[in-house]
Amino acid sequence: MVVANPLLDATSDMAIFLRLWDSAKITPTLARQILKLGWSAEDEARMHELTERNREGRLDAAEAKELDNYLRVGTTLSILQSRARKALKLSAPKPETGSVSAPRSGSFRR
Repeated sequence: MVVANPLLDATSDMAIFLRLWDSAKITPTLARQILKLGWSAEDEARMHELTERNREGRLDAAEAKELDNYLRVGTTLSILQSRARKALKLSAPKPETGSVSAPRSGSFRR
């Protein structure tokens, strides 16, 4: 079963939602919380079950919709976590460039 990707449609609910999450607007605290988000063991087991049933061609319409929902949310979570990592990178202190610090006296062995 092929599932359409609503994120490719700029007018989909997920595409609109993701536009709210610009990396520059995500604070470091929020970014760290986003990176902690993940599936429960029960959800992972259910996704595995649905994936196996899909491979075997045994999904009913309700299960296909459920699997599609997991895929959409998983893709959205991956994008949010990518933006969170980018936000943390952007907020990290920048090393000074172009300056070389002189060694402290007594730091050389002769």
